[in-house]
Amino acid sequence: MSSTQKDKNDIHENAKEYYGNTLKGTKDLKTNSCCCSEKPPKYIKDIISKLHDEIVSHYYGCGLVIPEELEGLTCLDLGCGAGHDVYILSKLVGEKGKVFGVDMTKEQLEIAERHKEYQAKVFGYSKSNVEFINGYIEKSSDIPDNSIDLIVSNCVVNLCPKKKDVFSEAYRVLKPGGEMYFSDVYSDRRIPEKLLHDPVLHGECLSGALYWNDFLSLVKNVGFKSPRLVKDRIITIENKDIEKKIGFAKFFSATFRLFKIPDFDNTDGEDYGLKVCYKGTISTSPELFVLDNSHNFVKDKEYSVCSNTFRILNQSRFKKHFNFVGNFETHYGIMENCSVKIPFQSLKNDNNNICFCSGFSQDEHNQNFEKEFYYQNTYYPYSQEERRYNYQFIPEWYNNSYYYRTYPFWFKNSYY
Repeated sequence: MSSTQKDKNDIHENAKEYYGNTLKGTKDLKTNSCCCSEKPPKYIKDIISKLHDEIVSHYYGCGLVIPEELEGLTCLDLGCGAGHDVYILSKLVGEKGKVFGVDMTKEQLEIAERHKEYQAKVFGYSKSNVEFINGYIEKSSDIPDNSIDLIVSNCVVNLCPKKKDVFSEAYRVLKPGGEMYFSDVYSDRRIPEKLLHDPVLHGECLSGALYWNDFLSLVKNVGFKSPRLVKDRIITIENKDIEKKIGFAKFFSATFRLFKIPDFDNTDGEDYGLKVCYKGTISTSPELFVLDNSHNFVKDKEYSVCSNTFRILNQSRFKKHFNFVGNFETHYGIMENCSVKIPFQSLKNDNNNICFCSGFSQDEHNQNFEKEFYYQNTYYPYSQEERRYNYQFIPEWYNNSYYYRTYPFWFKNSYY
């Protein structure tokens, strides 16, 4: 066995030991990196109230990974643990849907398996619609090609030493138009490899975290060419010993959605004069559908969108919920309302080159520029002292490029 393979095996074994034996429940976590501070909507909260207490007490997710429109889908949870998200999905896909859960930790799967019949009975099913697989998330050999509608994963990819294989396998098993919707931990820099072998730093989802820019390059290279950030929060750690070990690195819990669309453009923001209108027909989002943190669709309002956003909505399970206008015959360059900007310096001070991504017109943004900004369905009073980007990565923030960013995460009351 090569030293590289031995190192990867050691990382797997450390994670198994940490989640199989070291942690007896959520209360044993040493940081807030594997905790979800997000409040679920009522319909999910109602399902969680029906989960067995043992499942809930062994939940280590860092985000909410339950998207909309799941009835009848075939789903896969990578790193399912004790089955918390599997059983939420089990209820939402209905008795005719199917949910697979894959995990390498025997002790966690024993908890999940123990309550299969209990959960089926509570949900009113004649038999369970879930199946658990003991294995590694980078080796989904039990799952056929093009067979899965939705993949979820909750704070697990960071624990895997072969991250490219995880996303390659996800792309393989997804149906065309299928989605990977997942939360994980990311860092603002590459973490020294030696820290991977610290069982606490790795088990707490820190030393295995992907540098955000490496993540974006990786998923694009395997086929997910238009990764969409849904939401994020800064991880404060709140453990002095661990903070000392990890140094100056900053960590984020972030939820992304990746769609398998074979004919994606290589870059976002291409303008073909395309428009979409949300019908308001998703039961859990009757007035507003949020695709990602840059695309919010109000019912019955028409929006201009780039080619990749158009394809996501038109080739996924969301197609029936939108009306579509336009074709791909004429290309108009890069859209103004996208996160990509034309690079030429001669346009740097051109007001028409400011990027707006929340569905508002340029005039609407100009009216609000001095006093507030819009983020994830919420207005925030604009104040340099209260709300800042990491200017190290986004100097344009101070040059009136209102929504432009290459660095994907927002900061609130966070200073460097």
